[in-house]
Amino acid sequence: MRLSDLDYSLPKEKIALFPAEDRPSAKLLCVERASGVCSHKVFSDLPELLRPNDLLILNNTKVLPARIFGKRTTGGKVEALLLKEVEHNVWEALLKPGGRVKEGQILDFSAEGVELLAEVMPKPVQDSGPRFLRFSGDGVKDKIKTLGHMPLPPYIDRPDQALDRSMYQTVFAEKEGAVASPTAGLHFDEGLLTKIRAKGIEIVPITLHVSYGTFQPITVEHVEEHKMFEEEYEITKDAAEAINRTKREGRRVVVCGTTCVRALESAAVHPVSPVCHSRKVGNPVLDMPFKSGGLMHSGMTETKNPSVPLIHAGLGKTSIFIYPPYKFKIVDALITNFHMPKSTLLAMVSAFLGYEKLMAAYNTALDSDYRFASYGDAMLIS
Repeated sequence: MRLSDLDYSLPKEKIALFPAEDRPSAKLLCVERASGVCSHKVFSDLPELLRPNDLLILNNTKVLPARIFGKRTTGGKVEALLLKEVEHNVWEALLKPGGRVKEGQILDFSAEGVELLAEVMPKPVQDSGPRFLRFSGDGVKDKIKTLGHMPLPPYIDRPDQALDRSMYQTVFAEKEGAVASPTAGLHFDEGLLTKIRAKGIEIVPITLHVSYGTFQPITVEHVEEHKMFEEEYEITKDAAEAINRTKREGRRVVVCGTTCVRALESAAVHPVSPVCHSRKVGNPVLDMPFKSGGLMHSGMTETKNPSVPLIHAGLGKTSIFIYPPYKFKIVDALITNFHMPKSTLLAMVSAFLGYEKLMAAYNTALDSDYRFASYGDAMLIS
């Protein structure tokens, strides 16, 4: 696949800069996976569009207000996007402007009467993007939450506002660790979740901590050469058992968001088979059993239907990149937003729906005034 295949004309005014005031009021473009036929709904219609025996997967990661602003000892301004805490008070971060910040410098992020200082540590790998900051004092994470700003995607071209603290967070967010929201889940509110459960649909949470790589555009001409950033995920024993039971019984696994897809397809292996690992999964090698991130998953058991792949519980790391052609092992239906041109997310959805049908659906959405990107409208592909 070439990069030009993932390009399309997206007028700037189609990118949603603000969320809908009522989460489930977003438009929902329903696309038949087999035919590509589209129909127009509203996200609040979702309970009627799902089947009573479906299993719905949601990502319960929670976004940290991880953008902090400060100054160097020279007086120059600096911005840090905190990616994760690697040890006590030491954070992996992206700095802007990164090239001007030297090792050993003290960065001052203090504001509003809150003192927050950090020393720039030596780079573990030269010429790499991330840096490491060692913060001083107690209560560092609480200070970051007080002073930090929500890390809105770069295509939302405005400063973050107070409303983003709640609206750029799903109502089921629980496990802190993401620097970007699993935005397909932003359309749910508690009332909609209650209606879905009342229909007999089981809702299962899993966790994938979305990294800054979700915003990273593909820049190589041949899509297969793109390198994904590693992300951490967790699938609990209860979640794995529910997914395995659903697949064995021939029921649908409906997945909300490309983040959940990455976790599930990374954790899918065939039972009692050798396990291998590959990062690129648009090629036939990934039709073989595999794992992600070099971590063995526990719970390998024999099943009466060995053709059905299993999800194994545990913690993992994945740099999975899904692009056409790819045979999905777990996902039967997908809820997702409308993604930016030349993005890995667009490549994944193209693999799920098919390139021609996806482009036709996107043209339908553009002609029908759907809102695109993180705060935009949604698709249901089933």
